[in-house]
Amino acid sequence: MERVAAVFGSTGLIGNQLLQLLSDNKNYIKVLAYMRKPASNLPVKVSAVELTNAFALPADVDDVYVCIGTTMKKAGSKEAFLKVDFELVQTIAQRAKAAGAKRLLVVSSIGANAESSNFYLRTKGQMEEAVKQYGFTLCGIVRPSLLLGKRDEFRFGEKVGVFFYKVFGFIFVGPLRKYKGIYAVDVAKSMVMLALSSSGTITVESNVLKQMADVYKS
Repeated sequence: MERVAAVFGSTGLIGNQLLQLLSDNKNYIKVLAYMRKPASNLPVKVSAVELTNAFALPADVDDVYVCIGTTMKKAGSKEAFLKVDFELVQTIAQRAKAAGAKRLLVVSSIGANAESSNFYLRTKGQMEEAVKQYGFTLCGIVRPSLLLGKRDEFRFGEKVGVFFYKVFGFIFVGPLRKYKGIYAVDVAKSMVMLALSSSGTITVESNVLKQMADVYKS
């Protein structure tokens, strides 16, 4: 079955990889990239759509990929962080359901927990619980650990994490393997695999995302 996809957060590390994967995948005939700023050199099947407060999704969208996320430093306050990582994601899910989309794939974080004492992880956990309520044919939540790959923006915390991972990566075995860093392209591959082969409400953590990516075929 030929599908239409919508991608939110397409200029980020995972979203950018998703655009290319979806464009290359024979199951997708069209990809809508929702973005606040225009972009050039988009993959063949991809069309840019301006992301405004009043954005809507067309009725022919089957799969919605949400890769939106900010940092406390960039957001500037907890309230601003919540508007992006919780409220905007929930709004996308709500409007996707209203438009008739069948599948929702959302990037969360390893350790996400609605009851966590950590604000970031609690927000991610609360976001997960919120989007599960819409009754999509598939609600796929991916929880990557430290993201590896080249960003356009500098994130000090990630740079420190990548350095630590490169030096002490050997410790991420057994129960700790889900905390091992993962390349953004592997997260993107696993999301496409979920959309094409799964149903129900599914949460997948970082080590399993890598296993899925290793067998990905377009």
